[in-house]
Amino acid sequence: MAKNSAPPPGTGDIFPEEIGSWLAIENGAREIFRRYGYGEIRTPVFEYTEVFQRGLGDETEVVKKEMYTFEDRGGRSLTLRPEGTAGVMRALSGTEALNGVETRVFYMGSMFRGERPSAGRRREFHQIGVENAGRVSPALDAESITLLARLLDHVGASGYQILLNTRGVKEDRKEAEQALREHFSSVIDSMCEDCRERLNRNVWRILDCKQPQCQCHIESAPDAASLFGQASKDYFKEVCDILSDLSIPFRVEPRLVRGLDYYVHTVFELTHPGLGGQSAIAGGGRYELAVPGLNRPIVGVGFAAGVERLLMAREYNKVPSIPPERPKVYLVSLGKSALRYNIRLADLLRSKGVHTMLEAEEKSMKSQMRSADRLKAENVLILGENELAAGSCVLKNMADGSQKNIPLDKVPAEFCKEDVSLSGKPPA
Repeated sequence: MAKNSAPPPGTGDIFPEEIGSWLAIENGAREIFRRYGYGEIRTPVFEYTEVFQRGLGDETEVVKKEMYTFEDRGGRSLTLRPEGTAGVMRALSGTEALNGVETRVFYMGSMFRGERPSAGRRREFHQIGVENAGRVSPALDAESITLLARLLDHVGASGYQILLNTRGVKEDRKEAEQALREHFSSVIDSMCEDCRERLNRNVWRILDCKQPQCQCHIESAPDAASLFGQASKDYFKEVCDILSDLSIPFRVEPRLVRGLDYYVHTVFELTHPGLGGQSAIAGGGRYELAVPGLNRPIVGVGFAAGVERLLMAREYNKVPSIPPERPKVYLVSLGKSALRYNIRLADLLRSKGVHTMLEAEEKSMKSQMRSADRLKAENVLILGENELAAGSCVLKNMADGSQKNIPLDKVPAEFCKEDVSLSGKPPA
C-alpha cells in the first residue's frame, strides 16, 4: 500500500469488488421497509450540537466522550451525527408526527463516533434504521422488533438472538433508581472509574457498563422492572404476548437498558455469534426525545442496524459475496476506423442497458483480450479494418471459446431485446 493511500484510523474505503454485498443489504432493506409502509428520509450528516445533547442526554457516553464536535465560521457548535434518531426526530418535529399522526420513515448513512476502533466498530460507520413516530402502542413496538428480525433474515444475517426489556416511564423510576443506587453503593469502590461517576449522576448507565470488574455487580443488581408501576408492566407484557403470537423468539434481559437516555417502555437488542465480543448487531426501542425549541418531546419507536456488522454476520453465515457485474460484451478494435465504429456501437448498446466495455485507445489485440479476461467479460466482439469493410465481425463466447462471424447490423440483436441498429450517424 502506498504511504498516503490509507484512510484515517477508524474509517475505510469500500471498493467496487465489495459494494455488491453492501447493495444487497441496502436494497434488501428498502424492499422489507416498503412492505411495512416506510418511506426514506435523508437528513444532514451534521446537526447543531444541542440536537444530540438534548435528545440523547448529557450523561450518555456518546455525548460525553464520543462526539465529533466543531464550530462553524459563525461560531455555532455543530456535531457529526453519532446516531440517526435525533436528527430524524428534529426533522419530523416540524410535521404532524408531533401531533400524534403516525409517520414511518427509514434512513441509511454514515455515523461518527470517536471511540477505539475494533471489529465491526469504526469511527465512521454505517447504519440502517427506521423510526415510527407520533404514536405510542405496544403493537407498534412489537411490529418494530418483528421488522428488524425480518430484515436480518432477508439480508442473510439470521442466527441472531433477541434480547428484550422495559425501561418503564419516567414516573416509574424513582423507586428503581433508589434500589440500584443502594445496591451499587456498597461495592462501588471495586468498580471502574466511569461507574463511580455514574452512581450519583445517572445510575442507569452502570447497567450498560461492559468492564469485567463491574459485570458481577451488575448481574446481582435488583430487577428494576419489578419496581415499575402496573401500567408499565402491562404495556411490556402486551409487547411480549404479541411477539409470542407471531412466533418471534426472544429472551427478557432485566439488565438491558441501551446506551441512550431517551428510551421509555420497550428496549431491545439483537446479538449475533459472528461478531465476537462486541456481539450486538442491532438494537432500538421506544423513546421520548427532546428537540431544541420544543416544550414537549416527540415520541416514537425504532431501531438501527450496523451495516458493517450485518456484513460480518453474512460472512459468518457463509453467504457468498456478490462480485461486480461482468460486462456482457467487450469490444476489441483493430485499427482507427474500427475503434471509431466501436465507440458508437458501445454507446448504442449502453443506451439499451447492455454492460459494454472497450479499450478507448488503439492497442494490440493481445492487450485488449487481456483486459476482457481481467474484467471477466462474457463475450468479446472483434472488429478490424477488413471486417469493417466486409460488414461483419467475430463474436467470441469467453466461457466455452466458441466463436462465430455475424453481420455488423445484427450485432445489437445479439444483446438487445428490442430491434435496434447502428445507423450511419452516432446514436442520439
